[in-house]
Amino acid sequence: MLLPPSESKRAGGTGKSRLQLSSLRFPELLPQREQTARSLVELASQPDLEESARLLGVPRTLVSELASDASLFDSPLLPAVDRYTGVLYDALDAASLHSESRRHLGRTVAIHSAVFGPVGALDRIPDYRMSAASRLPGIRLRALWAPAITRTLAEVPGPIIDLRSEAYAALGPTGDREDAAFVRVVSVTPDGTRRALNHFNKHAKGLLVRAFVLQRPRLRSVAGFVAWARSAGFEMESGANHEVLLVVD
Repeated sequence: MLLPPSESKRAGGTGKSRLQLSSLRFPELLPQREQTARSLVELASQPDLEESARLLGVPRTLVSELASDASLFDSPLLPAVDRYTGVLYDALDAASLHSESRRHLGRTVAIHSAVFGPVGALDRIPDYRMSAASRLPGIRLRALWAPAITRTLAEVPGPIIDLRSEAYAALGPTGDREDAAFVRVVSVTPDGTRRALNHFNKHAKGLLVRAFVLQRPRLRSVAGFVAWARSAGFEMESGANHEVLLVVD
């Protein structure tokens, strides 16, 4: 499963370890990680922090948070799934999972960071401020990341269930894999029309991932994923163009 990150993050961390890009899952993405991370540190270390905040899409009132970017390689770490907060991660509630479910989460779930690309859910990362819409001087994020992530995902065994937002999916397309599906969360209006959701989109995705790591189904296809989700109480429909629809009230 591929998850989006969250703009809101838990500050701080534990232990004395510091960021080692080579330790993150998908080590073949190390060149892109180094280029993005070092450019972010340089941008956040500039004297004109208001301009840096503008490029990163950070509100002026939160300019002080760029300190986390400037100290990216020297900050304390947390598992990615514990670093991110917000609607999806509140619903997932990874902190309450028992040890086997957390291990399964670590084996089967990746989170797509704008700085690091997809990382394992239990990979330890620092706090940062950057999104898929951020701009780094001299770097076109989509051109840098998309081909490399697509090549990486092509080597991942088994089906890929893409729960990312469209912005992050564009930074790392799953390519032409027949066993990959993008999950779109919709509601049904009184006239039967499907309507895409925002807030409840994230909540539904968090509940879906929590059920997945609690039940630990063995899935060999997108059709198997859809069948499992239905058995777990989710209203799921196969859609067109490698999409599945998660229908919520």
